[in-house]
Amino acid sequence: MKKYFSVFFAAMMALSCFTACGSDSAATKEKTNSDSKSLQIVTTIFPEYDWVKNILGEESSHADITMLLDNGVDLHSYQPTADDILKVSTCDLFLYVGGESDAWVEDALKNATNKEMQVINLMDVMGDAAKEEEVVEGMQPEEEDSEEPELDEHVWLSLKNAAVSCDAIAGALEKLDPDHAETYHNNASEYKSELNNLDSGYQSAVENAAQKTLLFGDRFPFRYLVDDYGLSYYAAFVGCSAETEASFETITFLADKVDALGLKHVMTIEKSDQKIAKTIIENTAEKNQDILTLDSMQSTTSDDVANGVTYLSIMENNLIVLQKALQ
Repeated sequence: MKKYFSVFFAAMMALSCFTACGSDSAATKEKTNSDSKSLQIVTTIFPEYDWVKNILGEESSHADITMLLDNGVDLHSYQPTADDILKVSTCDLFLYVGGESDAWVEDALKNATNKEMQVINLMDVMGDAAKEEEVVEGMQPEEEDSEEPELDEHVWLSLKNAAVSCDAIAGALEKLDPDHAETYHNNASEYKSELNNLDSGYQSAVENAAQKTLLFGDRFPFRYLVDDYGLSYYAAFVGCSAETEASFETITFLADKVDALGLKHVMTIEKSDQKIAKTIIENTAEKNQDILTLDSMQSTTSDDVANGVTYLSIMENNLIVLQKALQ
C-alpha cells in the first residue's frame, strides 16, 4: 500500500520544522523550563511506548514520553501534525516502526533540530528477521500491486522481536543517560524474562493444540506471531491492506476452508465490524462458528494506557484467545 504526500502536506512539514527551529512556542517554553536532565522521548505506536516505560522503570518520572498514535488512529492511515513533527524534531530519543507507513519520518529527521537524538527504527533493528508481506492462497490481492515487495510492518506482534527491540531501547537509553545505564540494563533483563515466559506459554499452547490453522475474515497482521510458533493461516487480506470489501471468490474460498478443516472459529482483529467474518460463517455448511478477536495493538489509546493496559496484558489476552481458536 503506497502513501503519497501532497505538496500541501510537504509544506506543512517544512513549516513545522521552521517552527521547531525558530519559534518561541508554548511547547518549547515548557521544555526549557523543565528539568534539564529530563529525557524527551517520542514513540509512534503503543508497544514502543510501553517497552520504553518498562525499561525506564523508576526513571520514567524523569522522562517525558509521548505516544504519537494515542487516539486510536491506525498506523497505516496516520499522518503527523505540525505539533507531532515538532516533538520529533526536538526529542532525545525517537522510536518508529520504519515500514512504508512511516515514509514521513525521513523528512522529519532530516530537518530535526536535535542532531544528537538517538533514533530506533524497528525494521532496522530486526535486520534479516523482517519479513516481506505474504499473499497466501485465497487471499484477495490489493487493487494496486507494488512492483517491489513490501515488508510486513507488524514486527511488534512477535514476543521474540519485542525482546530484541528492548535491547535496542536499553542501549539507546544507556547512551543518553549513562548515570543510570545499569538500571536500564537490569530493567530490560527483567522485562525480557517476562516476555520469554509468555513466549514459552505460546509455544506450549501451540504444541498442545488440536489443530494449527487460523482463519481470518479480516486483515492479517499476525505473520510474525504465527511464524514464531509454526502455525498456518488463511485470511481475506494482507496485514497492511486498505481493502474493506471481500470478493465472492474470497468469501467462498475461506468458507470452504472452514468446512474442510473443521474450524470452529473465524478470527478478526480489534475494531472489526465483523461483516466479512459473519459472511464467511453464513456460507459454511454448519453456519455456527464463533468469532474470536486477536488484538494487533494498532488502535490502543492513551485512555487504554491510563486504564492499565500494557503490551504484556494484551499479549496474555491474545494467548487465551489463541488457545480457544486452536481447540
